[in-house]
Amino acid sequence: MTKVKTQYSCSACGSVSPKWLGQCTDCGAWNSLTEIAISKTPNSGRWQGYAGASEASIIALPQISTTQTERLSTGLEELDRVLGGGLVMGSVILIGGDPGIGKSTLLLQALAHLPEPDKALYVTGEESLQQVSLRAKRLGVGQMPLKLLAETQVETIIALATTLKPSVMVIDSIQTIFTQLIQSAPGSVSQVRESAALLVRFAKQSGISLYLVGHVNKDGAIAGPRVLEHMVDTVLYFEGEKESRFRIVRAIKNRFGAVNELGIFAMTDKGLREVNNPSAIFLSRTAKPSSGTIVLVSWEGSRPLLLEIQALVDDSHGVPRRVTVGYDHNRLALLLAVLHRHSGITMHQMDVFLNVVGGVKVTETGADLAIVVAVLTSFRDKILDKGTVVFGEIGLGGELRPVPGGQERIIEAAKHGFKRAIVPKGNAPRQNPEGMEVFAVETLKEALSKLD
Repeated sequence: MTKVKTQYSCSACGSVSPKWLGQCTDCGAWNSLTEIAISKTPNSGRWQGYAGASEASIIALPQISTTQTERLSTGLEELDRVLGGGLVMGSVILIGGDPGIGKSTLLLQALAHLPEPDKALYVTGEESLQQVSLRAKRLGVGQMPLKLLAETQVETIIALATTLKPSVMVIDSIQTIFTQLIQSAPGSVSQVRESAALLVRFAKQSGISLYLVGHVNKDGAIAGPRVLEHMVDTVLYFEGEKESRFRIVRAIKNRFGAVNELGIFAMTDKGLREVNNPSAIFLSRTAKPSSGTIVLVSWEGSRPLLLEIQALVDDSHGVPRRVTVGYDHNRLALLLAVLHRHSGITMHQMDVFLNVVGGVKVTETGADLAIVVAVLTSFRDKILDKGTVVFGEIGLGGELRPVPGGQERIIEAAKHGFKRAIVPKGNAPRQNPEGMEVFAVETLKEALSKLD
């Protein structure tokens, strides 16, 4: 006889409690516990053994044959770059982003550009088939032989996909999908977790490449249980300011390629267009230079990227503020302390504002020197030559540490017409690019002296 057990699951972190509590004991969220009913068979918790288990299923590591992973091109070079070279058959990709950022547009274009679009299945749980068709016509892919399905029950989706046997499938979105195994509303933690588990198992067994679209919460993270990101092979974030036409796809987890890889797109009336020269779009086009501005040669994934860093230092009329856009404000506070300790420049009575132009988020430590130079030039109201680029990590002792891809960064800057570069001594090139002067320095104080 089947027993029905009631539990309470936290919608914020997914933890389970036997009774309702006002506050989750794991993550501290208030009023986040929701009731779920779980069917339990008597003696299900007792191990009964498995008849199919044997020593033959255990294989020694040297006996496993390794072959080159087969990849399927998405038809979009920037998306292929983020995925590590294309789709791996049987892989599961989770893509999240703000509402209206272009997730559905990107995936619809990706399916339409496949070598065999007739073997792609687009499952929509939020929009009607007519809405998807109208979007496809607007994108210019309305005549592509894509297969569409409007369904939210995961068992029905898997049954139809088993019959159709597509090579690529999109679930838009995972928060609308539900399974009959759990008696809770779609979008709940338990429904998202179990539905995703069934889809992932189906993708691995059938070899279908699966895209899962995920909603994001107010903090920008993918909504639902954190275990969702652990179950999939790749996690992509679709970023961009709504006021800007540029969109960035960033990989934060990838079992088949590099993480922190970037794909750059531009939103147009015909959909998303790939940006072949991303460095050019993030550089200032103003004819008149201003203080507090410097160009950083960042390293994103497997390629260098030129970014403009802007800083504004002003008198504080209260508690000094440290405001950053696209950069960690704790890292900024650390660099200001190093600047004071090793260069004697204090800003404890000044407001410091920092902005990375273009809506890009910089996380690498190679941006340290550019941040300090931008802040110092704004503090001194000094205008630097527009042909200068910098990069390098700053240690707490005031030393300048080398960063990965130093040679490639300098070459990228030279391609865009920059004439001067201030870099760590460990990144000094064997031969300077033609027409470029490279200053290799060891300390922060020495680097700041090259600005004069």
